Amino acid sequence: MSRTARVERTTAETKVLVELDLDGSGQADITTGVGFYDHMLHQIARHGGFDLTVHTVGDLEIDAHHTIEDTSLALGTAFDQALGNKIGIRRYGSATIPMDEVLVRAAVDLSGRPYVVHDEPALAPYIGPVYPTSMTRHIWESFGQSARLTLHVSVLRAARPGGHPDAHHVVEAQFKAVARALREAVAIDPRSAGAVPSTKGLL
Repeated sequence: MSRTARVERTTAETKVLVELDLDGSGQADITTGVGFYDHMLHQIARHGGFDLTVHTVGDLEIDAHHTIEDTSLALGTAFDQALGNKIGIRRYGSATIPMDEVLVRAAVDLSGRPYVVHDEPALAPYIGPVYPTSMTRHIWESFGQSARLTLHVSVLRAARPGGHPDAHHVVEAQFKAVARALREAVAIDPRSAGAVPSTKGLL
């Protein structure tokens, strides 16, 4: 069974192409014009074990908001489509990821019900020249909405005693944790072959 998707999303503000293979090997071809966001999407591919292509052209002359938002929505739609009827998947996944001084926990339920909880400390306003750190929450909300999943992301530790959070580490650890949680949740469970993991009979 092929668990792949191709999503094209075109608006007056952006043009997005996403191609996704849930059973890939972590290969990525990503260009959004927002360097740090590209780096984060590479984490989703590598640590999720997904083959992922993302090509976005957006109105960066205004700011990065539309580019990041629309890419996140298209990525979520691709996950939802690639999962299909969700027969045989594990459904739930979680990961706790350290990155030097930072510790992040992510938990996923491929429930069909969009709900996102996101907890992180106050961070410097930008990572690099273009990526606003305020967008991280919006990425998870946009992704969760269009992927129709429940997602909890919590930064458990963000800085060494007496120090300030390193925004790069805090955000990157979130993407790695979410990728690992997704990897577990989308995996086929040999004990549930041919069944949807829900007493309702659908997700």
